[in-house]
Amino acid sequence: MAQKVKITTLVENTAEGDGLLSEHGISFWIEFGEHKVLFDTGQSGIVVRNAEILGINLADTDAIVISHGHSDHTGGLEAVLNFAHKAKIYMHPGALDKRYSIHGGSSRSIGISNGSKKIIESHADTNKIVWTKGPTEVLPGLFVSGEIPRTNNFEVDEQEFFLDENAKEPDVLTDDQSIYFNTEHGLVSIFGCAHAGLINTLDYITKISGVDHVHTIMGGFHLIGSSKERVSKVIDNIERFGIQRIGPGHCTGVEAELEFRKQFPRRCFMCSAGTSCQFEVI
Repeated sequence: MAQKVKITTLVENTAEGDGLLSEHGISFWIEFGEHKVLFDTGQSGIVVRNAEILGINLADTDAIVISHGHSDHTGGLEAVLNFAHKAKIYMHPGALDKRYSIHGGSSRSIGISNGSKKIIESHADTNKIVWTKGPTEVLPGLFVSGEIPRTNNFEVDEQEFFLDENAKEPDVLTDDQSIYFNTEHGLVSIFGCAHAGLINTLDYITKISGVDHVHTIMGGFHLIGSSKERVSKVIDNIERFGIQRIGPGHCTGVEAELEFRKQFPRRCFMCSAGTSCQFEVI
Protein backbone atom coordinates (compact mmCIF):
# COMPACT_ATOMS: atom_id res chain seq x y z
CA MET A 1 0.00 0.00 0.00
CA ALA A 2 1.36 3.43 -0.95
CA GLN A 3 2.37 5.75 1.87
CA LYS A 4 1.64 9.46 1.57
CA VAL A 5 4.37 12.04 2.05
CA LYS A 6 3.91 15.79 2.46
CA ILE A 7 6.82 18.22 2.55
CA THR A 8 6.21 21.73 3.87
CA THR A 9 8.85 24.45 3.79
CA LEU A 10 8.99 26.05 7.24
CA VAL A 11 11.92 28.41 6.66
CA GLU A 12 13.43 29.80 3.48
CA ASN A 13 14.83 33.08 2.15
CA THR A 14 11.32 33.95 0.97
CA ALA A 15 7.88 33.32 2.45
CA GLU A 16 4.34 32.97 1.14
CA GLY A 17 1.44 33.28 3.56
CA ASP A 18 0.03 35.68 6.13
CA GLY A 19 2.35 36.20 9.08
CA LEU A 20 5.11 33.88 7.87
CA LEU A 21 8.65 35.16 8.27
CA SER A 22 11.63 34.60 6.00
CA GLU A 23 15.36 34.52 6.66
CA HIS A 24 18.57 33.28 5.06
CA GLY A 25 18.16 29.64 5.99
CA ILE A 26 16.06 26.58 5.33
CA SER A 27 13.90 24.07 7.16
CA PHE A 28 11.51 21.39 5.90
CA TRP A 29 8.72 19.56 7.74
CA ILE A 30 8.32 16.07 6.31
CA GLU A 31 5.15 14.12 7.07
CA PHE A 32 6.19 10.61 6.12
CA GLY A 33 3.16 8.44 6.61
CA GLU A 34 2.42 8.62 10.34
CA HIS A 35 5.87 9.97 11.18
CA LYS A 36 7.21 13.53 11.29
CA VAL A 37 10.74 14.62 10.40
CA LEU A 38 12.29 18.09 10.62
CA PHE A 39 15.11 18.62 8.12
CA ASP A 40 17.26 21.56 9.25
CA THR A 41 16.05 24.37 11.50
CA GLY A 42 16.78 27.66 9.75
CA GLN A 43 18.95 30.42 11.17
CA SER A 44 16.86 31.47 14.17
CA GLY A 45 13.77 30.65 16.17
CA ILE A 46 11.33 31.74 13.46
CA VAL A 47 10.95 28.06 12.60
CA VAL A 48 8.81 27.77 15.75
CA ARG A 49 6.64 30.75 14.82
CA ASN A 50 6.15 29.61 11.23
CA ALA A 51 5.31 26.08 12.35
CA GLU A 52 2.64 27.42 14.70
CA ILE A 53 1.10 29.59 11.97
CA LEU A 54 1.02 26.59 9.63
CA GLY A 55 -0.64 24.40 12.25
CA ILE A 56 2.40 22.18 12.72
CA ASN A 57 3.10 20.85 16.21
CA LEU A 58 6.85 20.47 16.68
CA ALA A 59 6.20 18.24 19.70
CA ASP A 60 5.21 15.57 17.17
CA THR A 61 8.72 15.50 15.69
CA ASP A 62 10.10 11.96 15.57
CA ALA A 63 13.46 12.87 14.03
CA ILE A 64 15.54 15.97 13.35
CA VAL A 65 18.01 15.67 10.48
CA ILE A 66 20.81 18.23 10.14
CA SER A 67 22.24 18.65 6.64
CA HIS A 68 25.49 20.24 7.87
CA GLY A 69 26.80 22.42 10.67
CA HIS A 70 26.30 25.94 9.32
CA SER A 71 24.28 28.38 11.39
CA ASP A 72 21.61 29.00 8.73
CA HIS A 73 20.65 25.32 9.07
CA THR A 74 21.18 24.79 12.80
CA GLY A 75 20.33 28.19 14.29
CA GLY A 76 16.79 27.19 15.26
CA LEU A 77 17.78 23.90 16.89
CA GLU A 78 17.72 25.15 20.49
CA ALA A 79 14.27 26.65 20.00
CA VAL A 80 12.97 23.48 18.35
CA LEU A 81 14.30 21.25 21.14
CA ASN A 82 12.11 23.12 23.62
CA PHE A 83 9.21 21.31 21.92
CA ALA A 84 10.63 18.25 20.15
CA HIS A 85 11.46 16.28 23.29
CA LYS A 86 11.04 12.81 21.78
CA ALA A 87 12.99 13.48 18.58
CA LYS A 88 16.21 11.72 17.72
CA ILE A 89 18.83 13.91 16.04
CA TYR A 90 20.57 12.62 12.92
CA MET A 91 23.78 14.43 12.04
CA HIS A 92 27.34 13.93 10.89
CA PRO A 93 29.85 14.39 13.76
CA GLY A 94 31.64 17.04 11.69
CA ALA A 95 28.59 19.28 12.04
CA LEU A 96 29.87 20.19 15.52
CA ASP A 97 33.14 21.63 14.19
CA LYS A 98 33.81 25.34 14.53
CA ARG A 99 33.15 27.01 11.18
CA TYR A 100 34.17 30.36 9.72
CA SER A 101 33.64 32.29 6.52
CA ILE A 102 35.82 35.09 5.19
CA HIS A 103 34.28 38.23 3.73
CA GLY A 104 36.05 41.52 3.12
CA GLY A 105 39.19 40.20 4.77
CA SER A 106 37.55 39.44 8.12
CA SER A 107 36.34 36.14 9.53
CA ARG A 108 32.89 35.40 10.89
CA SER A 109 31.75 32.41 12.94
CA ILE A 110 29.05 30.49 11.06
CA GLY A 111 28.98 27.21 12.98
CA ILE A 112 26.45 25.59 15.25
CA SER A 113 25.68 27.61 18.40
CA ASN A 114 27.40 26.77 21.69
CA GLY A 115 24.00 26.11 23.27
CA SER A 116 23.00 23.57 20.63
CA LYS A 117 26.44 22.00 20.74
CA LYS A 118 26.22 21.51 24.51
CA ILE A 119 22.80 19.88 24.20
CA ILE A 120 24.05 17.48 21.54
CA GLU A 121 27.26 16.67 23.39
CA SER A 122 25.28 15.93 26.56
CA HIS A 123 23.44 13.20 24.65
CA ALA A 124 26.35 12.10 22.46
CA ASP A 125 26.62 8.64 24.03
CA THR A 126 22.88 7.97 24.09
CA ASN A 127 20.50 6.75 21.41
CA LYS A 128 19.08 10.28 21.06
CA ILE A 129 21.95 11.22 18.72
CA VAL A 130 22.51 9.16 15.57
CA TRP A 131 25.81 9.92 13.84
CA THR A 132 25.50 9.67 10.07
CA LYS A 133 28.86 9.28 8.37
CA GLY A 134 27.33 6.80 5.95
CA PRO A 135 23.87 6.20 4.46
CA THR A 136 21.35 5.87 7.29
CA GLU A 137 17.69 4.89 7.34
CA VAL A 138 15.86 7.48 9.44
CA LEU A 139 12.47 5.82 8.95
CA PRO A 140 11.53 2.80 6.85
CA GLY A 141 11.97 4.16 3.32
CA LEU A 142 13.42 7.56 4.32
CA PHE A 143 17.20 7.91 4.18
CA VAL A 144 19.95 10.41 4.85
CA SER A 145 22.97 10.07 2.58
CA GLY A 146 25.85 10.61 5.00
CA GLU A 147 29.12 11.80 3.46
CA ILE A 148 28.92 12.38 -0.29
CA PRO A 149 31.93 11.63 -2.52
CA ARG A 150 33.09 14.50 -4.73
CA THR A 151 33.56 12.74 -8.05
CA ASN A 152 33.13 15.29 -10.84
CA ASN A 153 35.47 18.11 -11.86
CA PHE A 154 33.00 20.99 -12.20
CA GLU A 155 31.35 21.22 -8.78
CA VAL A 156 34.37 22.70 -7.05
CA ASP A 157 33.78 25.70 -4.82
CA GLU A 158 36.11 28.63 -4.42
CA GLN A 159 37.47 28.29 -0.90
CA GLU A 160 35.27 30.48 1.29
CA PHE A 161 34.81 28.31 4.38
CA PHE A 162 37.39 27.50 7.05
CA LEU A 163 37.75 25.56 10.30
CA ASP A 164 39.77 28.31 11.98
CA GLU A 165 39.23 32.05 12.27
CA ASN A 166 42.62 32.79 10.67
CA ALA A 167 41.54 31.04 7.45
CA LYS A 168 44.45 28.62 7.44
CA GLU A 169 42.51 25.34 7.48
CA PRO A 170 40.01 24.92 4.62
CA ASP A 171 36.62 23.46 5.45
CA VAL A 172 35.56 20.98 2.77
CA LEU A 173 32.24 20.32 4.54
CA THR A 174 32.47 16.54 4.68
CA ASP A 175 29.36 16.66 6.89
CA ASP A 176 27.12 17.80 4.02
CA GLN A 177 24.28 15.32 3.48
CA SER A 178 20.84 15.13 1.90
CA ILE A 179 17.57 13.27 2.45
CA TYR A 180 16.10 10.96 -0.16
CA PHE A 181 13.27 8.47 -0.61
CA ASN A 182 11.80 6.49 -3.47
CA THR A 183 8.38 6.98 -5.04
CA GLU A 184 6.52 5.28 -7.88
CA HIS A 185 7.95 7.95 -10.20
CA GLY A 186 11.55 7.87 -8.95
CA LEU A 187 13.67 9.32 -6.17
CA VAL A 188 12.90 12.53 -4.31
CA SER A 189 15.96 14.31 -2.92
CA ILE A 190 15.84 17.18 -0.44
CA PHE A 191 18.91 19.39 -0.09
CA GLY A 192 20.04 21.65 2.71
CA CYS A 193 22.83 23.37 0.79
CA ALA A 194 24.36 20.76 -1.56
CA HIS A 195 27.88 21.81 -0.59
CA ALA A 196 29.04 18.44 -1.93
CA GLY A 197 27.56 19.39 -5.29
CA LEU A 198 24.07 18.82 -6.64
CA ILE A 199 25.21 16.34 -9.30
CA ASN A 200 27.71 14.61 -6.99
CA THR A 201 24.84 14.05 -4.57
CA LEU A 202 22.48 12.71 -7.23
CA ASP A 203 25.19 10.40 -8.60
CA TYR A 204 25.76 9.06 -5.09
CA ILE A 205 22.16 8.51 -4.00
CA THR A 206 21.25 6.81 -7.28
CA LYS A 207 24.24 4.52 -6.79
CA ILE A 208 23.51 3.56 -3.18
CA SER A 209 19.75 3.28 -3.67
CA GLY A 210 19.94 1.32 -6.91
CA VAL A 211 17.34 3.68 -8.40
CA ASP A 212 18.65 5.53 -11.45
CA HIS A 213 15.67 7.82 -12.02
CA VAL A 214 15.18 10.99 -9.95
CA HIS A 215 11.75 12.58 -10.02
CA THR A 216 12.12 15.63 -7.73
CA ILE A 217 14.92 17.75 -6.29
CA MET A 218 14.30 20.63 -3.91
CA GLY A 219 16.11 22.90 -1.47
CA GLY A 220 19.41 24.75 -1.55
CA PHE A 221 21.63 23.92 -4.54
CA HIS A 222 24.54 26.19 -3.52
CA LEU A 223 25.06 27.80 -6.91
CA ILE A 224 25.08 31.37 -5.64
CA GLY A 225 28.08 33.15 -7.14
CA SER A 226 28.91 30.16 -9.36
CA SER A 227 30.25 30.66 -12.86
CA LYS A 228 27.93 30.38 -15.84
CA GLU A 229 29.97 27.37 -16.94
CA ARG A 230 29.30 25.50 -13.70
CA VAL A 231 25.59 26.30 -13.75
CA SER A 232 25.42 25.19 -17.38
CA LYS A 233 27.11 21.87 -16.62
CA VAL A 234 24.80 21.25 -13.66
CA ILE A 235 21.76 21.93 -15.84
CA ASP A 236 23.10 19.68 -18.62
CA ASN A 237 23.53 16.86 -16.11
CA ILE A 238 20.00 17.30 -14.75
CA GLU A 239 18.72 15.62 -17.90
CA ARG A 240 20.71 12.45 -17.12
CA PHE A 241 18.40 11.70 -14.21
CA GLY A 242 15.09 12.45 -15.93
CA ILE A 243 14.14 14.98 -13.26
CA GLN A 244 10.56 16.24 -13.60
CA ARG A 245 10.19 18.62 -10.63
CA ILE A 246 12.79 21.16 -9.51
CA GLY A 247 12.38 23.36 -6.44
CA PRO A 248 15.43 25.64 -6.21
CA GLY A 249 15.71 27.75 -3.06
CA HIS A 250 17.88 29.21 -0.31
CA CYS A 251 21.51 29.26 -1.54
CA THR A 252 20.78 28.44 -5.17
CA GLY A 253 21.26 32.10 -6.09
CA VAL A 254 19.07 34.37 -8.20
CA GLU A 255 21.02 33.96 -11.43
CA ALA A 256 21.15 30.17 -11.20
CA GLU A 257 17.48 29.96 -10.24
CA LEU A 258 16.53 32.10 -13.23
CA GLU A 259 18.53 29.80 -15.48
CA PHE A 260 16.75 26.76 -14.05
CA ARG A 261 13.39 28.42 -14.72
CA LYS A 262 14.50 29.38 -18.22
CA GLN A 263 15.62 25.86 -19.10
CA PHE A 264 12.86 23.99 -17.25
CA PRO A 265 9.88 26.39 -17.15
CA ARG A 266 7.28 23.67 -16.55
CA ARG A 267 9.32 21.66 -14.08
CA CYS A 268 10.27 24.36 -11.56
CA PHE A 269 8.23 25.16 -8.47
CA MET A 270 8.50 27.57 -5.57
CA CYS A 271 10.22 26.43 -2.40
CA SER A 272 9.26 29.43 -0.21
CA ALA A 273 8.24 29.09 3.44
CA GLY A 274 4.58 28.11 3.51
CA THR A 275 4.62 26.06 0.31
CA SER A 276 4.20 22.29 0.24
CA CYS A 277 4.26 19.32 -2.12
CA GLN A 278 3.04 15.74 -1.86
CA PHE A 279 4.22 12.31 -2.97
CA GLU A 280 3.41 8.64 -2.55
CA VAL A 281 6.12 6.23 -1.41
CA ILE A 282 6.11 2.73 -2.84
